[in-house]
Amino acid sequence: MAKKIVIASGKGGVGKSTVTVGLGMALTQLGKKVLLIDCDTLRSLDILTGAAEKIVYDWGDVMLGRCKAQEAIYSAMGMSLMTCPKTYKGVSLKNMALLIKLVENDYDYILLDSPAGIEIGFILASFVADRGLVVSTPDSVCVRSVCTTADEMSKYNVKDIRLIINRADKKNIKKNLMLNIDSVIDMTQVQLIGLVPEDEKIRHSSMKGTIYKKGQISYDAFNNIAARIEGKNIPLEV
Repeated sequence: MAKKIVIASGKGGVGKSTVTVGLGMALTQLGKKVLLIDCDTLRSLDILTGAAEKIVYDWGDVMLGRCKAQEAIYSAMGMSLMTCPKTYKGVSLKNMALLIKLVENDYDYILLDSPAGIEIGFILASFVADRGLVVSTPDSVCVRSVCTTADEMSKYNVKDIRLIINRADKKNIKKNLMLNIDSVIDMTQVQLIGLVPEDEKIRHSSMKGTIYKKGQISYDAFNNIAARIEGKNIPLEV
């Protein structure tokens, strides 16, 4: 049975979807079978994984009986992917739970990419998740939203909620243009599981598939987070 992890952020623009893909690819590199489920109607995972032209059905079609679950699952960079419908029409918590039951025995991990904020897409993802990851950049506005997001996750019995600090720029942190890592941890009161440095190549990921690539400065960060999720004792460097 798959471990189900909701990946969320209180604020948009923090790189949550790229973190979802990078983490999924790192887990795949460890030999794990990974299913990405996009829970955001803006639908970015198919673009980020290069699968956009393949998509015919989404998981909303499964709920409405238009196709079988396997027909809505697509190969994407060594992972599997289910995309989000354009609207949440006909979607319910019960149907989301049934969808997960249909596919969870085929995977080691299901990563649920939640939309920013705490609206219905977030609720759907949190409702079926076992664990939670909250993604934030090291700035005050994003950090403030982490506490609210983590608290809302807890209401849906999500356990072991951890923080990923994304796009951390050491130079800007030293110049006090960004919060230092200790301040972020103190302000959020959420245990840190990983730090992903600012990586300019990720900005072009939708065009060149560079979210997870050996030699990039973010590559080891994703590998370390994946290893920690797997229970390995990898020291945190902050």
